[in-house]
Amino acid sequence: MAEFVYPPVIRAALTAFKALDLRISIVGAEHVPAAGGAVLVSNHISYLDFIFAGLGPWRGGKRLTRFMAKDDVFKHRISGPLMRGMRHIPVDRTDGQPAYDAAVKALREGEIVGVFPEATISRSFMLKKFKTGAARMAAESGTPLLPVILWGTQQLWTKGRPKTLTKRHVPITVMIGEPIELTPQDKPVMVTRRLRAAMTEMLDRAQREYPAKPAGPEDSWWLPAHLGGTAPTPEQAEAADEAEATAKAERRAAKSG
Repeated sequence: MAEFVYPPVIRAALTAFKALDLRISIVGAEHVPAAGGAVLVSNHISYLDFIFAGLGPWRGGKRLTRFMAKDDVFKHRISGPLMRGMRHIPVDRTDGQPAYDAAVKALREGEIVGVFPEATISRSFMLKKFKTGAARMAAESGTPLLPVILWGTQQLWTKGRPKTLTKRHVPITVMIGEPIELTPQDKPVMVTRRLRAAMTEMLDRAQREYPAKPAGPEDSWWLPAHLGGTAPTPEQAEAADEAEATAKAERRAAKSG
């Protein structure tokens, strides 16, 4: 199928990044399979992560990634046509089976499918608990898992912070790890643990090697607490997520009542 939407969107994004002098460093692009399906698994710290996570396969061989994203994005009058044109996969959180089936089909057809196993943005900028869907899709389709770590994207637009999409000179790290091959005997829970452990090591490396520091105390919000920043601890972030989920449930109940 001809790609009329995706490549121009990527080129437009790269042009914007160049204008902002975003210092994008892609490490490990050689790990992207030259052909065949793969489940790209990325951490989630920014609303822009799907753009940057997809740069690795694009730079590594002009490969396109079909991301799984909540269906609300597909219903928006501006983003909807673009998401459908790029053949991303909508996920209905009340019934995820159709999206899962579509992802497995795409993988078997040789596509790279992008997944955020944490499901939501991490307020602590550390890894949250992983869902097992990525491992199950890889096992069912016979494709490898491709771990990806992003760092720096949270400075542009993240949960609970104002957008700073025009911020200039921000270093962005895109780190791609070695593919994780599965065997039929592998259990999704154990594979997910292995994947998360590998990505934890990658995240630690990306943070240690990141070439920028906060400009001052007020700018330390994007740095994790254990590195001296003022981001919430994982425990504080989990409590905030639970409070947000409770508030949303109460609003839905009030509307339906």
